[in-house]
Amino acid sequence: MIGRRPDSERRGYHHGNLKEELVKAALELITEKGANGFTVAEAARLAGVSPTAPYRHYRDKVELMADVATRGFQAFEAAQSRAWNEGKPNAWAAFQRLGQTYIAFAHEQPAYYSAMFEAGVPLDASPELRLAADRSFQMLRAACEALIATLPAGRRPPALMMALHVWAMSHGVAALFGRADAGRRSLPMSAAELLEANMLIYLQGLGLSAPGN
Repeated sequence: MIGRRPDSERRGYHHGNLKEELVKAALELITEKGANGFTVAEAARLAGVSPTAPYRHYRDKVELMADVATRGFQAFEAAQSRAWNEGKPNAWAAFQRLGQTYIAFAHEQPAYYSAMFEAGVPLDASPELRLAADRSFQMLRAACEALIATLPAGRRPPALMMALHVWAMSHGVAALFGRADAGRRSLPMSAAELLEANMLIYLQGLGLSAPGN
């Protein structure tokens, strides 16, 4: 989780690192105040630069948040790719890992998660954001395609529909029960266990089951 840096660790605009410092500042402020609870001027102050310095790189706060969200989606896709691991040892096991990765990312990277899904930044705010978000979703869709390929041809649901269902289910559990802040609802089980149970019911409803069952 991103935490507030001591004053001694904050660095200003030096050797071209302004964008990195502003992103770090934005992540800290998201953690502290929420994605919509701070201004560009506050990010500049935390980064140790003048209020006008951010405009060397960002036209407004939307562009700054789009950069933060882009980095979040890139990190999320990398985590998904590691979890999927080319579908090894089988598509069922790898698919379960994807769900757990969604919950883990929301819990461990709440500032990025908020920038990605709660800041209201349009995906078309930048080409980079659109590409990063689409690549992340395509990872899930490809995993769905691999899993439903184990079904007989006449019983395979549309991969896009399945990916949207799984995404909505994962996002709902993460948003309600997987948060790392005071907004998290209490459960008699972990968010990961809840998602695993939900996913099992959903996949069985499609006629899918773990190998050997």
